[in-house]
Amino acid sequence: MLVTDRYDGTPASRARDAVDAAGAGDAGTIDGIAELPDAPAILSSADGTIVQVTEQAIRLAGVVDAADLLGSRLAELVVRDGPVSRLRGAEDVAVRVLSWPHPADDALRVTVLTDVRDLLPDNGSPIGVEVVDERARLIDAQRIAKVGSWSVYPETGQMYHSPVLKELFYASGTEDVFDGVNMVVAVRPDDQPKADDFGVRLRSAPVGKLVEVELHDHTDRVFLCTGRVERDAADRIERIEGTVQDVTEQRLLERQLRDERRKLHDAQRAARLGTWEWDATTGATQLSEMMREICGHLPGDPTNYDDYLEGVHPEDRTRVDQAWRGLARRFEPVEIEHRFIRRDGAVRTLRAHGAAIRDPDGRLVLVGTAQDVTEQRTVLTRMERSSQRFTDLVAVTPVGIGLFDQDEHLVDANDALCDLLGYRLEQLRGMSARQMTHPDERDSGLRAASDESASSRSGRRKVPQRLLIRSDGEPVYCELHVALSVQDDGTRFWLVVFQDITERRRAAEALRYQATHDDLTGLPNRAAVKQLLGQLLGRADSAGVAVLFCDIDNFKRVNDSLGHDAGDELLVALARRLEGGLPEGCTAARLSGDEFLIICSDITAVGGLDSLATRVAGLLRTAVPVHGQLIRVSASIGAAVPSGGGSGGEDLLRFADAAMFEAKRRGAGKVSLASPALMASADRQLHLEGQLREALNNDGLTLHYQPVVASDGTVLTAEALVRWPHPDRGLLSPDAFLPVAEQGDLLRELDRWVLRTALREASTWPTPSGRQVGIAVNLAGLVPGGADFVDVVADTVAECGLDWNRVILELVETALVDLPSRTRQAMGELVARGVRFAVDDFGTGYSSLARLKDLPAQIIKVDRRFVAGVGGDPSDFAVAQAVVGMARAMGRLCVAEGVETATQFHVLSGVGVDAYQGWLFSRPMPSREFRALLETGPLPLLNDR
Repeated sequence: MLVTDRYDGTPASRARDAVDAAGAGDAGTIDGIAELPDAPAILSSADGTIVQVTEQAIRLAGVVDAADLLGSRLAELVVRDGPVSRLRGAEDVAVRVLSWPHPADDALRVTVLTDVRDLLPDNGSPIGVEVVDERARLIDAQRIAKVGSWSVYPETGQMYHSPVLKELFYASGTEDVFDGVNMVVAVRPDDQPKADDFGVRLRSAPVGKLVEVELHDHTDRVFLCTGRVERDAADRIERIEGTVQDVTEQRLLERQLRDERRKLHDAQRAARLGTWEWDATTGATQLSEMMREICGHLPGDPTNYDDYLEGVHPEDRTRVDQAWRGLARRFEPVEIEHRFIRRDGAVRTLRAHGAAIRDPDGRLVLVGTAQDVTEQRTVLTRMERSSQRFTDLVAVTPVGIGLFDQDEHLVDANDALCDLLGYRLEQLRGMSARQMTHPDERDSGLRAASDESASSRSGRRKVPQRLLIRSDGEPVYCELHVALSVQDDGTRFWLVVFQDITERRRAAEALRYQATHDDLTGLPNRAAVKQLLGQLLGRADSAGVAVLFCDIDNFKRVNDSLGHDAGDELLVALARRLEGGLPEGCTAARLSGDEFLIICSDITAVGGLDSLATRVAGLLRTAVPVHGQLIRVSASIGAAVPSGGGSGGEDLLRFADAAMFEAKRRGAGKVSLASPALMASADRQLHLEGQLREALNNDGLTLHYQPVVASDGTVLTAEALVRWPHPDRGLLSPDAFLPVAEQGDLLRELDRWVLRTALREASTWPTPSGRQVGIAVNLAGLVPGGADFVDVVADTVAECGLDWNRVILELVETALVDLPSRTRQAMGELVARGVRFAVDDFGTGYSSLARLKDLPAQIIKVDRRFVAGVGGDPSDFAVAQAVVGMARAMGRLCVAEGVETATQFHVLSGVGVDAYQGWLFSRPMPSREFRALLETGPLPLLNDR
C-alpha cells in the first residue's frame, strides 16, 4: 500500500526558516476543536505555531501556564537531539514525539510528547523501551481509530512505527514482507502507480503540506495513507512522518448509504410512495420529493398539518383527522386509506401509514408513508364487481388461482393460493408477481412467463416451472398456467393457475441423485464419473485432469471373514475419509465393490500427481473399527492423465484401471502411473475385449472337457473348460482372457454361453453301460443372488433337454457364503429339480472347516494345492483328511482336484475321497475326443504319469 525508501542517514539541518505565526484562541484551547488526547499534547498550525496545549504538556515543559507556550514555534520548543528529541523549558526533557494531522482540520497537527528520561542512562543514550501509561493510551486510541503512525529520520535512517501499524500490516496478510524498517504493503496491481506517485509527491512536498492517497491491498481493504515532511534551513528533509488508517468500513458504509439512498428513491418513485415527518407540537411537516409530487406541492413550499388536512376529501376529513390525532396523543400506529384533492383538482387515493419513533436526540417524532394507489384502487373497484363470481368459481378448486391486473398486481385469489403462499387474501391483494417470486428466479414477471412458454391460439400458456416464495421464506415450485384476457373496456388482466410441483420436483431430484450416486456411500457413481470426466476433458485446460483408480487390498477377506455388513461399514468409513481429506478440486467416487475413483480437475493446483497419489494412499491406509475389530486396510492405486492423443473419459478409466492392476501386482499399498507402455497394453486389452465380445456373439469359443472319475476309473462327470481359438494368437486358455472378460463386464455373458453350449453338447454324449455322465460348469459372473439366476439356469436346461440330475454348477467358496435366505430358497428350487452345486477350490477362501456345514452345496472339491502335498506334507494330508471326513459326515460328495500321481490317488483313496480329477486320468480334451473317450468305457488307472 505504501513504500517508503530506506534512508541513508545524510546529515540535515535542524533549524527552519521563520514563518508567520497563526492566531490562537483562549489559552490552552481553540474554538471548534475537540479536546486533545489525555497526554502531553500540543496543537500547532500549518506554520508550526502552537495554538493549544494540554495541562500535561505545561507540566512536562516546566512552565507556569499555557501562555508561556502559546504562540511559540513547535520546532523551537521541541528540538531533535540524536535518536531522541529535547523539550526546551525550565530544563531540557528527553521526549519521544508522535504527530499526526488533526481529524477536524488538516491545517492543524496534533503532537504527543512522551517523557523518556527514565529510559535514558546518565550519558543520555537510549536503552530498551518499555510501554508507559501515556504511550499505552495513545496506542489504544490508534487501535480504536485503526490508525497506525510512522516516522523516518533521514540523517540516521531510523524509522519509528507504532504497534498499531504492524497490526494493520498483519491484518492485511503482509507480515512476511514487513521487516520493521522498510514499510511494504502489497497493493492491488492497479493501485501500484498511485503508491509510487504518493512517494514522489511526499518527498517533493513543502514543509507542512499533507500528502494523502487511498490505496487497496490484495484483500481489497481500503487504507488512507497520509504523510508530511519536515525540512531544515537548507531545504533538506529532516523528518518524514505519516499515518496509515484502515477506512474499509467507512468506505463500505458510504457506498452502502449511497446505494440505499438511490434504491429508496427509485423504490419510492416506482411504488409512488412518499415519506413524511410531522412535529405535532408545531404542526410543521417535512415531505420527501415523492410525497410533494403526490400531494401537488411545489419544491421548497412550506407545509404543515393543516395544509395536508385541508387537501383531504371532505367526506374523509373527520375520520382522517381523528386517526392522526390519535397518533399524536397516544402514539398508536395508523394505517388508513383516504381520498386527497390536489391543488390542480385531481382526486387521488392515498394509502397512508404512520408511527411514533425517537430520533437520535431522544425526541418523539411522528413519521410515516403515503402511497398513491389511485390506479390500483380504480382497477380493484372495477374488478370487485365480478370478484364474487370468480370466488364462487374457484373456491372449490384445489390448485391456486390468482387474478392479476395488467401491471401484474394481484387483485383476487382463491383459498388454495393463499394456503400455498402462506398469506391472507388481504395481504396478497396488491402484491406483484415479482414480489411472489423467489429472488433466485431470474425471470419473475408474467410477461416473462408468457415469453418462455409455448402459447396456443386461445392465449393460454404453460410455464413448466417457476420458483415462488412463501410468507415464511420457504421456496415453493409451481407449474403456471397463464391466460391473458381483455375486459369489455379493453383493460387486460392475467388469470394464473398455480400448480404446486414441489413434491414432484423433490421426487425427481431424489431419482436423479439415486441415478448418479452410490446407494451405500453416497459418493458419485459410474454415471456421474462419466458425466464429470466429459465436462473436464471438454475444457481447454484438460491436460491438468488426473484420474486415480483405487482398489482396496484384501477387501474380499473382510467380506469372507466378517460378512458383507462389515465390508459395507468399512467402505462407508473409507468414503467419509476420502470426502474429508481430499484437496479442493478433487472428487471421490465409487465405481463398484471395493473400487474408488478420484478425479482431479487441476493436478498442478494440488501439488502434482505424486503428491495427490501419496495423499490418497495415506487416506486409504488406515485402521477402521468394524464390528468391534480394528481392520487395517490399504489400497492399490493406479493413476492416469490424458495422453494428449484425444483420450476420452473411458480411456482414462481404462488406463487408470490397468495401472491399478500393475500396482496390485507389485504388492499391497503400491501406486503405479499409467505409462505409455501400460496404456498401449490397455489398448491391446481393449482390442482383445472387443474380439472376445465378437467371439461370444458368433460362437467363436470352444469347450474342452476333463473327466471326473470314480476309484475304478468310471467317468462320473466332466468339467467344461472354455478355450478361445484366437485368429492370431492360437488357442487361448482361460488365464489369457478371463481377466479381459472381467474388466469388460463380460463374465456373465461368458457363463451363459458356456452353460448353454456345455448342456447342449452333453445332451448328445453316449451312455456307456447305460450310465449318463454329468456335466459340471464353472460360474463366475452368473451367480446366485442375481435377479434372474434361477430363470437363466432353468430356461437353459429346458432348452437343451438335459436331465436335471446331470447338471452340476460349480462356484467358488466365497460365492456361497453369507447368502440371504431368498437366494438360498432359489437355489433350493433348483436342487429340488435335481441340480447339484459344487464348491470349487475349497480351502482357498478365508473360511474355516466349521463353515463347511453352512455351504448350500452337495459336492466339495478339494483344491489342488492341498492335493499336491498329501503324499509328503503332513499338513496337507491332515487338511485333506479333515475335509473328506467332514464332507462324508455331512452327506456330501468329495472330489479331489489336480490328481497327477498314483501316490496322490492312493493316499486320497485311503482317506475316502469319492471322485478324482486330474492329469493322472486325462487332460482336458475337445468335445469330439471326449465323446470317443466315453465310448471306450472306464479309464485305466495307470502309474505316475
